[in-house]
Amino acid sequence: MPALSLPGSKSITARALFLAAAADGVTTLVRPLRSDDTEGFAEGLVRLGYRVGRTPDTWQVDGRPQGPAAAEADVYCRDGATTARFLPTLAAAGHGTYRFDASPQMRRRPLLPLSRALRDLGVDLRHEEAEGHHPLTVRAAGVEGGEVVLDAGQSSQYLTALLLLGPLTRRGLRIRVTDLVSAPYVEITLAMMRAFGVEVAREGDVFVVPPGGYRATTYAIEPDASTASYFFAAAALTPGAEVTVPGLGTGALQGDLGFVDVLRRMGAEVSVGADATTVRGTGELRGLTANMRDISDTMPTLAAIAPFASAPVRIEDVANTRVKECDRLEACAENLRRLGVRVATGPDWIEIHPGPATGAQVTSYGDHRIVMSFAVTGLRVPGISFDDPGCVRKTFPGFHEAFAELRRGIGS
Repeated sequence: MPALSLPGSKSITARALFLAAAADGVTTLVRPLRSDDTEGFAEGLVRLGYRVGRTPDTWQVDGRPQGPAAAEADVYCRDGATTARFLPTLAAAGHGTYRFDASPQMRRRPLLPLSRALRDLGVDLRHEEAEGHHPLTVRAAGVEGGEVVLDAGQSSQYLTALLLLGPLTRRGLRIRVTDLVSAPYVEITLAMMRAFGVEVAREGDVFVVPPGGYRATTYAIEPDASTASYFFAAAALTPGAEVTVPGLGTGALQGDLGFVDVLRRMGAEVSVGADATTVRGTGELRGLTANMRDISDTMPTLAAIAPFASAPVRIEDVANTRVKECDRLEACAENLRRLGVRVATGPDWIEIHPGPATGAQVTSYGDHRIVMSFAVTGLRVPGISFDDPGCVRKTFPGFHEAFAELRRGIGS
C-alpha cells in the first residue's frame, strides 16, 4: 500500500485560523484542512470582517490585533465546536456586537464553563435561549485580563479558547485550571502560540499568558491524526496490510497519534519515524484495557475493531465522549449491539466482547467519527451500511473514496 496523503488536521487548522486572524500582519496557512468545519470557521472570520484569501493549497489571512473589522455581525457556526467556542472568544477582544448561532447538533453541546470564564473577565456575553448553549451575543469592548478560574473537565477547547485570547488582553491572563480532559490538545495550542511569537508559562495548575499580541507567519498544517486512526486501525485489522502516513512522526503536535501505541499493545507492528508513521497488521489483535482520556476522539476507532480482538476490550475514562457531536459512547454501544456484539457500558467506560458480527445499518447520529470508525468494521463484516454517510464532510469530504482505495490496496 503506498503512503497515504490525508487531509490536514482540523484541530490545527482551527487554531491556526484564530492565530492568523489575531496576528499583526498577513499569515499564510499551508495545506489547511478543507472541510465543512474549517470552511465554516473561515466564513465566520469573513462575517466578522477579516480578509481570508483561499486557494486549494494555501489560505492567507490578514490579521487584525485590534479585533473584528465589522462593528456588528451575525455568525453561523454550523456543526463546528471549535468555531462555536473560539470565534466568540476572538470577537470579545474587539469592539462591537456579535451574535453567534449554530446547528441543532452544536446547540446541544455545552459552552457554560467558557461563558462563565469570559463573564468573569468582564465580557458582556448573553445566551439567548438555554443558558450555556448557542445562540449567544457578545457585546465586546476589549478584555482587560487578569486571573480567572476554569473547569476544562468537559472539553479542553474551553482552555484553548482562553489561552488564545490571552495575548489580546490588555494585562494578559492567569488561568487557574481545576480539571482538564484531552490534555494533549492544550499542548498543540501552546506549541502553535509559540510559532506565532507567544510563550505561555506554567505554574502548577496556572497558565500564565503574557499580553502583547501575535506575529504573523507562514504555518504548515500537519495531517489529521484522528483521521489517520481509521487507516491505521484498518492495517492492524488486516494480516500483512501496511499503512504509512507521511507528515506524522516523532515531532507531530497531535496527541491522537498516540492511538498507534494502543494498536501496538494489541499486537500490530508500529514504526514512528521522524516524519512518518507506519502500522502493519500481524494477524494478532489482543484484548486490553485502555485509558483513552487524552485521546478520546479515537475511542470510536478502537470500539469499531474491538469485536475482532482475542479477548475483551475495555475503554476507560471517556466520559467526555458523551458530549461530542453525539453521545459517542452510547452510539458505539448501540451500533455494536445492532451488529450482534456483546457490549457493557458505564458512565465513563465501555467494554466490548469478541464474537461474530453481522451486517446492519449503522446509525450515525450525524457524527463523522461514528461513520468513519464503522467503515473499518466493514472490512471484516459484509453488509454494513450507514443512514448518513455524507456526514463525513465535517472533517474529510473524500473519506469514502480514500477508504475504498485503501480497501483495494490491502486486498480486503
